[in-house]
Amino acid sequence: MVNLDTVVTWVDARDRLPRSGMPVAAAITGRYPADGDAEGDAALGEEFWLVRPMYFTSLHFGADGTEHRDCFVDSDGVVRLPYGLDSAETVTHWAELPTLPGEMTTRAVLGEGVQAALRRAWSAQPGT
Repeated sequence: MVNLDTVVTWVDARDRLPRSGMPVAAAITGRYPADGDAEGDAALGEEFWLVRPMYFTSLHFGADGTEHRDCFVDSDGVVRLPYGLDSAETVTHWAELPTLPGEMTTRAVLGEGVQAALRRAWSAQPGT
Protein backbone atom coordinates (compact mmCIF):
# COMPACT_ATOMS: atom_id res chain seq x y z
CA MET A 1 0.00 0.00 0.00
CA VAL A 2 1.25 3.47 -0.86
CA ASN A 3 1.03 6.39 1.54
CA LEU A 4 -1.43 8.61 -0.31
CA ASP A 5 -1.19 11.58 2.05
CA THR A 6 -0.03 14.79 0.44
CA VAL A 7 0.33 18.42 1.46
CA VAL A 8 -1.12 21.13 -0.77
CA THR A 9 0.33 24.62 -0.65
CA TRP A 10 -2.12 27.15 -2.07
CA VAL A 11 -0.76 30.31 -3.68
CA ASP A 12 -2.90 33.45 -3.86
CA ALA A 13 -3.30 34.27 -7.58
CA ARG A 14 -3.16 37.98 -6.71
CA ASP A 15 0.37 37.52 -5.33
CA ARG A 16 2.04 35.15 -7.80
CA LEU A 17 1.22 33.17 -10.93
CA PRO A 18 2.61 29.76 -11.96
CA ARG A 19 5.13 29.39 -14.77
CA SER A 20 3.69 29.12 -18.27
CA GLY A 21 2.63 25.58 -19.21
CA MET A 22 2.35 24.41 -15.60
CA PRO A 23 -0.56 22.08 -14.76
CA VAL A 24 -2.21 23.17 -11.51
CA ALA A 25 -5.16 22.69 -9.21
CA ALA A 26 -7.06 25.97 -9.52
CA ALA A 27 -9.61 27.29 -7.02
CA ILE A 28 -12.16 29.18 -9.12
CA THR A 29 -15.08 31.34 -8.08
CA GLY A 30 -18.08 32.75 -9.90
CA ARG A 31 -21.84 32.26 -10.22
CA TYR A 32 -23.83 29.45 -11.84
CA PRO A 33 -25.63 29.96 -14.07
CA ALA A 34 -23.50 32.91 -15.03
CA ASP A 35 -26.04 34.54 -17.33
CA GLY A 36 -29.15 35.92 -15.66
CA ASP A 37 -32.41 37.28 -17.00
CA ALA A 38 -31.90 40.82 -15.76
CA GLU A 39 -28.95 42.72 -17.20
CA GLY A 40 -26.45 43.82 -14.55
CA ASP A 41 -28.06 41.79 -11.72
CA ALA A 42 -24.98 40.26 -10.08
CA ALA A 43 -27.13 38.50 -7.46
CA LEU A 44 -28.55 36.04 -10.03
CA GLY A 45 -27.22 32.50 -9.97
CA GLU A 46 -25.62 30.63 -7.11
CA GLU A 47 -22.15 31.64 -6.01
CA PHE A 48 -19.53 28.86 -6.08
CA TRP A 49 -15.90 28.24 -5.20
CA LEU A 50 -14.42 24.94 -6.38
CA VAL A 51 -11.20 23.24 -7.45
CA ARG A 52 -10.51 22.18 -11.06
CA PRO A 53 -7.41 20.85 -12.78
CA MET A 54 -6.14 23.45 -15.24
CA TYR A 55 -2.93 24.68 -16.77
CA PHE A 56 -1.51 28.17 -16.72
CA THR A 57 -0.21 29.87 -19.83
CA SER A 58 1.22 33.29 -20.60
CA LEU A 59 -0.48 33.28 -24.04
CA HIS A 60 -3.58 31.40 -25.22
CA PHE A 61 -5.74 31.76 -28.33
CA GLY A 62 -9.37 30.77 -27.80
CA ALA A 63 -11.40 28.77 -30.33
CA ASP A 64 -12.80 32.08 -31.62
CA GLY A 65 -9.29 33.52 -32.06
CA THR A 66 -9.42 35.73 -28.96
CA GLU A 67 -5.98 36.30 -27.46
CA HIS A 68 -5.67 35.75 -23.69
CA ARG A 69 -2.59 36.56 -21.61
CA ASP A 70 -1.65 35.15 -18.18
CA CYS A 71 -4.65 32.85 -17.91
CA PHE A 72 -5.73 29.45 -16.66
CA VAL A 73 -7.27 27.01 -19.17
CA ASP A 74 -9.28 23.86 -18.36
CA SER A 75 -9.58 20.64 -20.38
CA ASP A 76 -12.62 22.03 -22.23
CA GLY A 77 -10.68 25.11 -23.33
CA VAL A 78 -12.50 27.43 -20.91
CA VAL A 79 -10.27 30.38 -20.02
CA ARG A 80 -10.28 31.85 -16.53
CA LEU A 81 -8.27 34.88 -15.43
CA PRO A 82 -6.60 35.52 -12.07
CA TYR A 83 -8.88 36.98 -9.40
CA GLY A 84 -9.53 40.71 -9.74
CA LEU A 85 -9.42 40.77 -13.53
CA ASP A 86 -12.50 41.13 -15.74
CA SER A 87 -13.89 37.59 -15.98
CA ALA A 88 -17.17 35.90 -14.96
CA GLU A 89 -15.19 33.11 -13.27
CA THR A 90 -11.77 33.81 -11.79
CA VAL A 91 -8.96 31.83 -10.17
CA THR A 92 -8.45 32.85 -6.55
CA HIS A 93 -5.68 30.39 -5.68
CA TRP A 94 -3.56 27.73 -7.37
CA ALA A 95 -1.42 24.81 -6.23
CA GLU A 96 1.06 22.50 -7.90
CA LEU A 97 -0.47 19.11 -8.62
CA PRO A 98 0.73 16.32 -6.34
CA THR A 99 3.14 13.71 -7.66
CA LEU A 100 1.89 10.32 -8.78
CA PRO A 101 1.57 7.60 -6.09
CA GLY A 102 4.92 5.91 -5.49
CA GLU A 103 6.78 8.57 -7.50
CA MET A 104 8.82 11.20 -5.68
CA THR A 105 8.91 13.95 -8.31
CA THR A 106 6.81 12.71 -11.23
CA ARG A 107 3.43 14.24 -12.08
CA ALA A 108 2.94 12.55 -15.46
CA VAL A 109 4.14 9.38 -17.17
CA LEU A 110 3.45 8.77 -20.85
CA GLY A 111 3.80 5.81 -23.17
CA GLU A 112 5.93 2.80 -22.30
CA GLY A 113 6.77 4.01 -18.79
CA VAL A 114 3.16 3.90 -17.55
CA GLN A 115 2.91 0.18 -16.75
CA ALA A 116 6.23 0.14 -14.86
CA ALA A 117 5.19 3.20 -12.83
CA LEU A 118 1.84 1.58 -11.99
CA ARG A 119 3.59 -1.63 -10.84
CA ARG A 120 5.94 0.41 -8.60
CA ALA A 121 2.99 2.25 -7.06
CA TRP A 122 0.96 -0.90 -6.43
CA SER A 123 3.89 -2.77 -4.91
CA ALA A 124 5.25 0.08 -2.76
CA GLN A 125 5.24 -0.45 0.98
CA PRO A 126 3.46 1.96 3.38
CA GLY A 127 5.43 5.15 3.94
CA THR A 128 7.29 5.00 0.61
